[in-house]
Amino acid sequence: MTPPLTPDEIDRIARKRAGAKLGWYLHALVYLVVNAAMVIASVYGLRQRPWTLYPALGWGLGLALHGIAVFVLGAGSNLRERMFQRERERLLRQQQGR
Repeated sequence: MTPPLTPDEIDRIARKRAGAKLGWYLHALVYLVVNAAMVIASVYGLRQRPWTLYPALGWGLGLALHGIAVFVLGAGSNLRERMFQRERERLLRQQQGR
């Protein structure tokens, strides 16, 4: 069992998690603005082919992976904590075996 967190530790963790989420929201906003500008440039520009689809898909994949890292695998997920505990236990077993 882990000891309870101090108020300073809670503040530090909450600040880190909020910063990660804010970073993703900013990333999503920039993605929308830039891709909207590219669509407008594509529609009203000299080339009227849908070339903007390719950068939008590539960047969209990066945005999705960023979202998974922040919201699914982030500090608040149990997956990260379980992986940490497994690695910690493995290292302790290795240390005791020496």
